[in-house]
Amino acid sequence: METTIPAWFEIGSAGVLLLILAVDIFLAFRRPHIPSTRESALWIGFYVVLALIFAGLLWAIGDADHASEFVAGWLTEYSLSIDNLFVFLLIMSRFSVPRKYQQEILMVGIVIALVLRGIFIVLGAQLIENFSWIFYLFGLFLIYTAANQAFTNHDDEMKNESRLIAFMRKRMSFTEHFEGAKLRTVVDGKKVLTPALIVFLALGSTDLVFALDSIPAIFGITTNPFIVFAANVFALMGLRQLYFLLGDLVEKLVYLKYGIAAILAFIGVKLFFHALHENQVPFINGGNGVEWAPEISTIASLAFIVVAMAVAVLASVVKLRMDARRETSIR
Repeated sequence: METTIPAWFEIGSAGVLLLILAVDIFLAFRRPHIPSTRESALWIGFYVVLALIFAGLLWAIGDADHASEFVAGWLTEYSLSIDNLFVFLLIMSRFSVPRKYQQEILMVGIVIALVLRGIFIVLGAQLIENFSWIFYLFGLFLIYTAANQAFTNHDDEMKNESRLIAFMRKRMSFTEHFEGAKLRTVVDGKKVLTPALIVFLALGSTDLVFALDSIPAIFGITTNPFIVFAANVFALMGLRQLYFLLGDLVEKLVYLKYGIAAILAFIGVKLFFHALHENQVPFINGGNGVEWAPEISTIASLAFIVVAMAVAVLASVVKLRMDARRETSIR
């Protein structure tokens, strides 16, 4: 019999997580600066330890299944967030956002991401509860997304944003200078918009795309809305510090996108098998479950996620070293 998570734990945990996120936002806006490597590493370590403590509490209060679902979901969302981070880097570079203001703007992007994911979690939970066949769509969508992830360039994703930005610049007055995360400023006595607004729109559209990818992915790990929410919050926690810690290194991890694509494809297949196993669609096996369809366990999913990311990162590091040696030998 599955152990349920007490309501008091869910409500209390959600409150504490949102409070920690609020403190992080407050610190980013109160003291805009470029975090040092040490500061970023300490914060990331803090959030990772916090996530592991949370997993331990889930194990103690719920059971091992809840804990493993959270860890697998958290790692899945974290890997997708790293990909999100890469696009954030492109956006910041493209709009020449001063590094001292990037913390504030990143936090706004993270808040937008959290709100969008929260909306999609609620919608996803309702769809799953009322329409079991939605797992077929989720599975196919993730397999499509995996192929798109592996064979398209992030630069291509910016083209649609370029049209929107060009449209806005023609019809609105923008200053060329940033003033932190302020959307409006005064120039020669006239109120004008700052480039921060365009950056927020670019971040928001990026967050929307990643929310569409990430929510079906984690529902492939667990259908518990609380665990889905917690995994997303923990994945977004420390994203700002990770941005400054990794910096341009994210761009150099050339095989990372293939690791993420493999994870998405794996979860897509898992969802499709689950849909077959629980099938209620009349024209598939007469509306009965397909017995041969395997149910992939959470532990197997967790192992695949860890191995896929480890292989992608290690392969990227090996390539970096080989390229460095090649350049040295040429010189």
